[in-house]
Amino acid sequence: MPRLYNLINNDELKQRMQADGAARITLSFYQYHQLQDPEQFRDELYQRWNKLGVFGRIYVAREGINGQVSVPEANFESFREDMYSIPWLNGIRLNIAVDDDGKSFYKLKVKVRRKIVADGLDDESFDPTRRGMRLSAEEANRLLDEPGTVIVDMRNHYESEVGHFEGAICPDVETFREALPLVEEMLSDRREDNIIMYCTGGIRCEKASAYYLHKGFRNVFMIEGGIIEYTRQCREKGLPVKFKGKNFVFDERMGERISEDVISRCHQCGAPCDTHVNCANDACHILFIQCEACAAKFQGCCSQKCSDFALLPEEEREALRGKVAFNGTKFGKGRYKALRRNESLMPG
Repeated sequence: MPRLYNLINNDELKQRMQADGAARITLSFYQYHQLQDPEQFRDELYQRWNKLGVFGRIYVAREGINGQVSVPEANFESFREDMYSIPWLNGIRLNIAVDDDGKSFYKLKVKVRRKIVADGLDDESFDPTRRGMRLSAEEANRLLDEPGTVIVDMRNHYESEVGHFEGAICPDVETFREALPLVEEMLSDRREDNIIMYCTGGIRCEKASAYYLHKGFRNVFMIEGGIIEYTRQCREKGLPVKFKGKNFVFDERMGERISEDVISRCHQCGAPCDTHVNCANDACHILFIQCEACAAKFQGCCSQKCSDFALLPEEEREALRGKVAFNGTKFGKGRYKALRRNESLMPG
C-alpha cells in the first residue's frame, strides 16, 4: 500500500522549502458536494497530488472539499488537469494568491473532517445551496457606493484587524461558528437592506449567505472568490480597491499585501504594524502582531516571560511545560487587550 502521509521532521521540511529555488504557485479552492466516501477520496487525492509535488492543507468532508495549496509552477497545468478530471471539481475557480513568494506550505496534508468549515449549523434545517448572489469586483464596488449598503466581514477578529473593506462590520470573534449568530443579531434591524458578505476565498460567505437567507434577510450578496478574487479582478481591470491593508492567510506567509495601508498596531509597543507572528516560545505559541523592534527586544516572543523561558535549556523547559501559564495558555488568538494588560509588554 502506498504511503499516505509524510514521515520527515517538520523543521527539516521547512528548511528544504526555504532552500528550494523552484518557483511555486499558491492557490485556494473549495466546492460543496455530497461525498459518499470521504476517506477513500482523501487517500486517492493524497496519492495523486503528492506525485505532483503539491504542498498544503486540504480538508475533505461529506459536504465537499476546502484546500489551500502550493504547486510547483512546472506542474501547475498538470495539477489543474488532474483536478478538473474529477467531474464535480471540473472548472471550479482556483484563487491564485495575490502576494506570493512560493513559501506558503512545506508539506501536503489531506484530512477528513466532519465539515470543510466548522460552522456549528444543522444543514438539515435549511438549504445550504440557496446562497446569496455572487458579485464580481465591479458589481461589488457599484453596490458599495449605494447608500444603505451594509458590508460584513465574516472572518475572525485577528484576520480583519490587519485588513478589511472600508466601513465593514467586523465581528469580534475567534471562529466562524461564533460569527454567525452574532452577525444575525447585529443586523436584526437591517433585514431589507443590501448586505454584502466577504471572507478570504468565498467558502465561509457561501454558507453564511444561505443561512441568512433562511433567517429572513432579503437582499444577501457575497463577493465572488472573496478578497483574493476581488483583488485580482480589480488589478486586472484597473478598478479601485476598496479593501485596505493585508489579507490574513492561514499558511507560512501569514498575510498577503493588498494595499500599502497599515491599519493595525504592534501588540507590544503600539507602533503601526501588521506583521502576524506566533510566539517563539512553543509552550505559548500565541498569534499576535509584532514590529521588528519588539521582535528584537523579546526574541520573537510575546512577553519577557516567554523570552526568558525560551532561553532555558531544553531539559528545563520540558520539565516546566504544562506547569507555567503563558499568554497562549490563557487567551485566544491575537487578543490585543489581553497582551497589553501584561505589564512586561508595556513600553518603557
